[in-house]
Amino acid sequence: MSELTTIARPYAKAAFELAVEKGNVEAWNDMLFFAGQVASDEQVSAVLSNMPNAKEQASVLITVCAEQLNEQGQNLIKLMAENERLAAIPKVADIFAEFKAEYDKEIDVDVISAAELAVEQQDKLVEALEKRFARKVKLNCSIDETVVSGLVIKAGDTVIDGSVRGKLDRLAVSLQS
Repeated sequence: MSELTTIARPYAKAAFELAVEKGNVEAWNDMLFFAGQVASDEQVSAVLSNMPNAKEQASVLITVCAEQLNEQGQNLIKLMAENERLAAIPKVADIFAEFKAEYDKEIDVDVISAAELAVEQQDKLVEALEKRFARKVKLNCSIDETVVSGLVIKAGDTVIDGSVRGKLDRLAVSLQS
């Protein structure tokens, strides 16, 4: 997996720099996401792997993506095909999305609670997290009844476990020590 990241990073960086220069970061993000989804499809992947030359592979992928790709997007696909890197397109899309989030000063935060959070609670949480991370926060809320009460917040490498389940687990560990 890390090899794929190493392969994909220069392509993602070049695409991102071009997107920033042209002022169409959102369009590039959408385009790469779509191409990544198509390339990771099992049937498309099987067809591409059975094609002998890069030009045919690029042509098929561009045809499948149709109007979702602009001229620069098509050129990226052709370049990656020539370098036998089409398998890295989904990872290029992921890395590009990371660059975009950093550029937008935005962070995705996963919030796990025992019950659904009210809109006011979500708003207060967003406000507090934006202060903490100094970024615009996008909440991804989910429900897990094993949390019992409280919240588990995951933002990148940061995990804030304020759940009753987490406190009980930490208490059990300290009692066993």
